[in-house]
Amino acid sequence: MQKGQYLLPIHPLVDHMTDEGYPTANVQGKEIPYDPETLRRIKEHPCFSEKACHAFGRAHLAVAPKCNIQCNYCVRDFDCVNESRPGVASEVLNPQEGIERVREVMEKFPYVKVIGIAGPGEPLANPETLETMRLLHEEFPHLILCLSTNGLMLPEYIDELVKYDVYNLTVTLNAIDPEIGAKIYSHVTYKGKKYEGVEGAKILLEQQLKGIEMAVERKMIVKINTVYIPGVNDEHIPEIAKKVGAMGVYNFNIIPLIPQYKFEGVTPPTPAMKREMHDRCAPYVKQMKHCQRCRADAVGKLGKDMQSCLSSGCGGKINE
Repeated sequence: MQKGQYLLPIHPLVDHMTDEGYPTANVQGKEIPYDPETLRRIKEHPCFSEKACHAFGRAHLAVAPKCNIQCNYCVRDFDCVNESRPGVASEVLNPQEGIERVREVMEKFPYVKVIGIAGPGEPLANPETLETMRLLHEEFPHLILCLSTNGLMLPEYIDELVKYDVYNLTVTLNAIDPEIGAKIYSHVTYKGKKYEGVEGAKILLEQQLKGIEMAVERKMIVKINTVYIPGVNDEHIPEIAKKVGAMGVYNFNIIPLIPQYKFEGVTPPTPAMKREMHDRCAPYVKQMKHCQRCRADAVGKLGKDMQSCLSSGCGGKINE
């Protein structure tokens, strides 16, 4: 088997062992083995394995400040060292500063196995993302590289991600109905033009589904993030889970709304509501239930961030 040719199940439940000792999953009536490298990318990634979050860590490099969509729940203009949520970072690094940060992380926290780029904006709207991945691939080929994206530019850049061995991928998908999507996104900027309403949501959805399909075809390990917004997409979330489960994604993460920006008046779902939603989605796709809603510069194990223990870099502030 050549590098990058990984076998992944459509519904990844490990059932048996092959004679060689590889776990297998039952996919459409066939026993499909995980190859060792794919298994490592799952077992050592805190977001793809609940067991891994107790033993291994991740480091996010905040090299991507710009974004190409505006979600109605997202605020990226906070610069607070004490706030913990997506879209927040104390500073923005350039690619070389990102590499220096990883060197320091490896020296101080050798249990970190994953280097990810998750913002504070949209990684694929920033050329610094791919340059950082290139440098990481050259200097740290043993580390698992990970990317979180809204999916708008995923089809255009997916083969570059494969080139740099970025095989762990998270796509935020909040609706598979443009009418619902139009309530979640203020605007989408695609190929230099701004689109609003259903038109923008439709473009975003088409790109997201195309990108997810391409990622699964390339044997990427795909996680879907869906923000649970009561009164907006709550009854729609099981449909999203059913759709992406059929497409072959690995797991599905439900993120309770943080009420801010245009959704500041929306009451977020309770823990009981979140558990019930997981139960409704579980028949379609493996559920991730241990998400900590990480900062864009998070370092360490989930829920035990250590970025304050690192040297302060010389990066800039977050800009729109």
